[in-house]
Amino acid sequence: MNGIGSGARIRVIGGGLAGPEAALTAARLGVAVDLYEMRPVRQTPAHQTAEFGELVCSNSLKSESPGTAPWVLKQEMRRAGSALLRSADATAVPAGHALAVDRVEFSRHIAEAIAAEPLITVHREEVTTLDPEDGITVVASGPLCSDALSGEVARLTGKDHLAFYDSISPIVDAETIDMDRVYMKARWDKGSADYINCPMNREEYDRFLDALLAAEPAETKEWEKLPYFESCLPIEELARRGRDTLRFGPMKPVGLRDPRTDTNPWAVVQLRKENVRADSYNLVGFQNHLKYADQGRVLRLIPGLENAKFLRWGQIHRNTYIHSPSVLTENLNLRAYPNVFFAGQISGVEGYTESIATGLLAGIYAAAAAKGQMAEPAPRGTALGSLVHYITHAEAKTFQPANITFDLLLPLDEAVRKQVRDKKVRHQMQCDLALEQFDGWWQRLGAPAESERAMAEGVPA
Repeated sequence: MNGIGSGARIRVIGGGLAGPEAALTAARLGVAVDLYEMRPVRQTPAHQTAEFGELVCSNSLKSESPGTAPWVLKQEMRRAGSALLRSADATAVPAGHALAVDRVEFSRHIAEAIAAEPLITVHREEVTTLDPEDGITVVASGPLCSDALSGEVARLTGKDHLAFYDSISPIVDAETIDMDRVYMKARWDKGSADYINCPMNREEYDRFLDALLAAEPAETKEWEKLPYFESCLPIEELARRGRDTLRFGPMKPVGLRDPRTDTNPWAVVQLRKENVRADSYNLVGFQNHLKYADQGRVLRLIPGLENAKFLRWGQIHRNTYIHSPSVLTENLNLRAYPNVFFAGQISGVEGYTESIATGLLAGIYAAAAAKGQMAEPAPRGTALGSLVHYITHAEAKTFQPANITFDLLLPLDEAVRKQVRDKKVRHQMQCDLALEQFDGWWQRLGAPAESERAMAEGVPA
């Protein structure tokens, strides 16, 4: 992995998180990089500055608690010498068990790292074309990819493999659900009874529907004025199409006979676990574009949710990402156009750390390609490999961007799971196995000297 390749050069598009990580990684591997960022020439609706690595939402890169999925992902990234993880560690602020950063200092630290790297040339201009024959390109433009570049991505991937909306269903605190009014059941009793079902009779359904139709929509920003996709319709739009539309959609009662009364409800709202701890549930298929106050008023008409505390309200917003299972390889490049790599949220991952992680991998893979080589992809057993395995092998029909979770990591053998009852111990065992596989892979690649100590100690280089 070391050594400057003769004439080796790549283009990286995007100055958020994945782009700078890919650029700094490739430069560390001896490959010259042209890093493109359209801000401030052209701003996005979400960003406030033109700085590299601007965090537009939270300032947290998730848990630093040993034995958690976000922790093991970051540990692998640190062992690989991740530039942005180094910046995060250098600008960290107290945040309990999470890694949170001073967002201004974080951006400044990244900018200084880029400025100090002689192999990176920064271009402040919008990229509007993608020519897969014109060298190696890493597309890390984020979920607010410009219209022109989105069009180019759609041209290369096929328009059916590009999503323009991310639907977010409301999330409710599990402790605030009235369990006396609901029942646990899977549709047609297929699988375990993991869903909470909130049954409605006809009167309750009509009252809910009338309130939904009378609710006020959220204000629409100019950048969100795009037609809804049929697979991502807000519940209020479904309701406007007919009084029974919801009953044949997200509130379908078929196969959900109430075992307490042995009757079929008129309609059912299903709640699905948001995490393995089951301390929160999302309302399945209840994405909407209503004002938060109206959401609270309407959703608390659902039986069992009368006194619910909502941890997140429903939303529908633009979020451009490719349908990775259909188009990407495990090296994060397009199957049809191997010179084009993807990283960050446009590749189908969610979250700051996950975006940086794919930027790290894309930088490694693109740098190898620029030298006429093919890097071994991160093994399935690592957290890095598990994340990529999900976005490239997920069920095509139900693919949605994902964060790193234990659900994505390789499970332990059944015999081990039966023998080790403590979940925390099992999770730590998964983490240990992931780090072991990472170390072997990283040594096979030829670990760059500056990250050897990080690899050995599991600390920032």
